[in-house]
Amino acid sequence: MSRRIRTLLTFLTVIVDAVMAAWAFYIAYQLRSIVPFPVPLNLGPFTNYVGQMFIHVASVLVVLFLYRLYHLRRGGSRIDLVYSLISAVSIATLAATAVAYLVYHSESDLTRGLIIYSWGLTVILIAIGRVLTDRLRQFARSKQPDHLLIVGTGDVGRMILQKTLQSPQLGYKVIGFIDGENGREVAGVPVLGTQNDMERIVQEYDVEEVVITLPEASHAELLDMISKCESGHARVRIFPDLFQILASEMSIDDLDGLPLLTVRDIALRGWKLTVKRLMDLVVSGLGLMFLSPFLLFIALLIKLESKGPVFYSHIRVGLDGKPFPILKFRSMRIDAEENSGPVWATRDDPRRTRLGTFLRKTSIDELPQLINVLLGDMSLVGPRPERPIFVDQFKQVVPRYMERHKEKAGITGWAQVNGLRGDTSIVERTKYDLYYIENWSLLFDLKILLRTIINQFRGDRNAY
Repeated sequence: MSRRIRTLLTFLTVIVDAVMAAWAFYIAYQLRSIVPFPVPLNLGPFTNYVGQMFIHVASVLVVLFLYRLYHLRRGGSRIDLVYSLISAVSIATLAATAVAYLVYHSESDLTRGLIIYSWGLTVILIAIGRVLTDRLRQFARSKQPDHLLIVGTGDVGRMILQKTLQSPQLGYKVIGFIDGENGREVAGVPVLGTQNDMERIVQEYDVEEVVITLPEASHAELLDMISKCESGHARVRIFPDLFQILASEMSIDDLDGLPLLTVRDIALRGWKLTVKRLMDLVVSGLGLMFLSPFLLFIALLIKLESKGPVFYSHIRVGLDGKPFPILKFRSMRIDAEENSGPVWATRDDPRRTRLGTFLRKTSIDELPQLINVLLGDMSLVGPRPERPIFVDQFKQVVPRYMERHKEKAGITGWAQVNGLRGDTSIVERTKYDLYYIENWSLLFDLKILLRTIINQFRGDRNAY
């Protein structure tokens, strides 16, 4: 997408935000005139409040700019956007109230109801406006997608390709790969050359963005590739290596003047653990109560379709590496592993029952794990638990794999909502799990739960 179109879209976003903020203030004025909350009040004519409206709009635009909400990340989460809007509009409302009081020197025109209503309506209307402008931005990107070049054809490079193909709204067109072997194809996308050809390829194919997916590349190699890309004015993104992820939870200390890097304990402690457990108890308890008729209906269908138990219980590894029995609705034949032994489910797995295919695709088979959450064996959000036999294998080859067991296993997790479930890379899944543990917050959990619900309506391609 050209720079001119990007500028026009940003300018349009500013205009829409201003209109929505002004409209929110006007609707708030009308509501305050009608609704007797917090107390009945007769407002004067709206012309008395036009000045306050302009102060409100100006404050909102300034704070949104300071929050970098006019520098939107491609593919940013709408949930994150709403979080940022609530925070930004809250600060803008406080600033507008203070400025209006200084300008007008009177409390008579500054009503609590008008302030509260304008705050809530501004968040809602600007969010709606952002959805509309985002749709327009996606349409423009689909007409003029940015040319993307991927460096590396390993698991990470293929994952980046899959993400771009699954998310056309991102506005990328992968024109090829850079790798050691020239002339072959990866998932139908050509390998255009080697690292030595990068400068030529960037200029020849008008590449606008380069993603380097070589976590093991040395600093010298990275600097060389970045230099070649910048000569063609291409943006460069680098998939982080393990040290960069680990470094996010390091602190610098000293031993009598000798600098040392200290790796922090990433496990949840104190009030954070209490808050997370409280949310688990409330949500799992309410979930089991309201879903009980539906769960009984599913149990009846399982019994009617095939012989065998309703639930499937097997051992998984949880907090501190301790095993626990996990509950699921049975979705496979009772002799599913008689010949194969413990293996991961695969796409079009012949061991599934007809009902089980639907249950696994919609993740309904996971709902009994709310009992595990209520009992304290699991959490609503956390790393997905694996069988002991797989854990023994993975801890030998995946760095820091056992650190994901410093927290309770979850029904859903950061890796799962990003498509890393089923037969996907355990290395990448571990990185997402560690990122979640190191950056935990209550809002992060709520975001993951919301994205889990949204993904169920959209359909998860890796759920099988």
